[in-house]
Amino acid sequence: MSFTIQLGEKAPDFELPATDGKTYKLSDFSEETLVVFFTCNHCPYVVGSDEVTRKTVEKYAGKGVKFVGINSNSVATNATDSFEHMVKRMEEHKFPWTYLRDESQEIAVAYGAMRTPHFYVFNADRKLVYTGRAVDNPRETDKMTVNDLENALEEHVSGKPITTPLTNPLGCNVKWDGKDAHWMPPEACDLV
Repeated sequence: MSFTIQLGEKAPDFELPATDGKTYKLSDFSEETLVVFFTCNHCPYVVGSDEVTRKTVEKYAGKGVKFVGINSNSVATNATDSFEHMVKRMEEHKFPWTYLRDESQEIAVAYGAMRTPHFYVFNADRKLVYTGRAVDNPRETDKMTVNDLENALEEHVSGKPITTPLTNPLGCNVKWDGKDAHWMPPEACDLV
């Protein structure tokens, strides 16, 4: 069995607090396409690609696509991943996605999040149609040559099959509570 949820599987449900002061469940998002991505406040791969992600969100907002970012990182590993820092970061950057906090890390485990950032695209039935990276160089986007997430979204919203539905997420490991920075759940180890 693989650690990360598989293509065709349903999105695991969640109920998590957001930086806007509300709590959200999976069912609160009614858009045709939902992109759930695991992210954080400090990872250089996240910080390096946030503006590219912003452009993708804005490009597809009018095409029935909603983005939801989830921060599951342990504050014991990096204090800047606290909810308070998430709120500050959203106030400062005004990112066009809903930003949720997964304090227990249960949702990261349910989805099989391996890195920050790690993207999951779900169709109207909330079945997984794409998972992996957004771009091939998230740390230095001026050197990127492909945007796999946009390619997948473009094909999906056009009603075409996704040519490359699976890519390797590129980024920092999710910071698991009580574990060192390189630890991953045992199920994930065969994927590395």
